[in-house]
Amino acid sequence: MDFDVAIIGAGPFGLSTATYLKAKGFGVGIFGEPMSFWQDHMPAGMYLRSNWAASHIADPRGRFTLDRFKADAGVDFNYPIPLQKFIDYGKWYQRNALPELTKCQVALVEPTERGFKLTLEHGEKVRSRRVVIATGIAHFPWVPTELQGHPKSHVTHSSEHSDLTRFRGQNVLVVGGGQSALDAARLLHNCEATVEVVAKQRELRWVGQHAWLHHLGLISWCLYSNYDVGPAGISRLVGFPNLFRKLPRRLQDPISRRSTRPAGTGWQKPQLAGVPMTLNSRVLRSEIRDQTVHLRLSDGSERQVDHVIVATGYRVDIHRYSFMTSVTTESLKTVRGYPVLCQAFESSVPRLHFVGKPAAWSFGPLLNFVSGTHFAGAELARSIRR
Repeated sequence: MDFDVAIIGAGPFGLSTATYLKAKGFGVGIFGEPMSFWQDHMPAGMYLRSNWAASHIADPRGRFTLDRFKADAGVDFNYPIPLQKFIDYGKWYQRNALPELTKCQVALVEPTERGFKLTLEHGEKVRSRRVVIATGIAHFPWVPTELQGHPKSHVTHSSEHSDLTRFRGQNVLVVGGGQSALDAARLLHNCEATVEVVAKQRELRWVGQHAWLHHLGLISWCLYSNYDVGPAGISRLVGFPNLFRKLPRRLQDPISRRSTRPAGTGWQKPQLAGVPMTLNSRVLRSEIRDQTVHLRLSDGSERQVDHVIVATGYRVDIHRYSFMTSVTTESLKTVRGYPVLCQAFESSVPRLHFVGKPAAWSFGPLLNFVSGTHFAGAELARSIRR
C-alpha cells in the first residue's frame, strides 16, 4: 500500500487536511496543482470576502498563518486580502508544510478490496487505504437554464476568467448579486468596459457594514465566531459543525441559506457607484443575433450586449467528478447532489471522504469557506485515528 490516505486537490482544504493527517503520523499523498482554482478561475484584481482571522489556512500548530507568511516572504498587505497575495500564501504554505506534494492530476479513482487505486494523469498508479476528495468547487459552476447552450465567445461563467481586461471597450452584462458578480462588475468598470449588473435580489446585501458590532467584548464573542460565516448569533452556531449537524433538517436548511446568501463586501460599494444595477429581475430569454447577445428580462425590458458573464455561483453534484467511476458515484448516498457524510467526513462508500463545499450539506455552511479548514482537518484526522 502506497499511502494511508490520498488527498485529491491542493487548495486550502486539501493542503490543510493533509497537514493535519501528516501531523498524526499517517502516510499521506496529496495530488494537484497548489491553489490552481484560485489562480486560473478567479479574475486578477479580486479581493477575498472573508476577514483576516477567517482567511488563515489551518494547520495543527498554527505555524502557517497569513501573518507568518507576511514576515517570511517580506510582503505587506492587509484587509481586504488581495487574491494574488492569498494565492502566494497558499503556495508558500504548500512549500513549507507539504514539500512532498505531487503536482499532477488524478485521472481515475477505483475502489479495491483494501482501499482505492488511483491512476494519475500520466498513467502512474498508486494505492491508498483511504481517499479524501478536496477538489473544491471547480466541477460545479452553475448557469441558469435561460443562459445555457451559448458559445463561450458570448456567454461564460465567472469561473472561466482570470483576466477581465479582454473586455475593455465592450458592453458586458453581469448576472448575479454576490461577491463574484460585484467583483467582476468593479473590475470591468475599472478596465473601461460598459457594464451592468442584473440580479434577482430586491436589494444588494453588503457584509462588513457594522464593524462596531465586533468590538463589544463579551457581547461580540457571544454573537460572532472568528470563522466569519453567518450573521450575529447564527455565526456562533455554525462555528460548531458537530453541533449544527445535530439540528433538525428543517432548521439546518434555512440557517445555511441565511449564512451563504449572496452579498458583497461593503468596501466595494462606493467603487460600484457608477455601475448600473437592475435588481429584482432575471433573464427570461437569451439568443445570439448578429454577433451580439439579445436578452429579455423579467421586468419586461430588453438588453443587447457583446458578452454575458454569469456569476450565479456553484451547485454541488458529485456526478460531475470526471475522475470517479459510475459504479462509485451510483454507490454514494446523496441529497441534492451532495454526498451524505458521517463522522470523519466519510461517505456511504467506505473510506471515501469529502471536505470543503461537498461536505456542507452534512456539516453546515462553515464548510463552504476557507475558515472551515480549522474544523475539517482536525476532525477528519482525529476521527480516522480513533
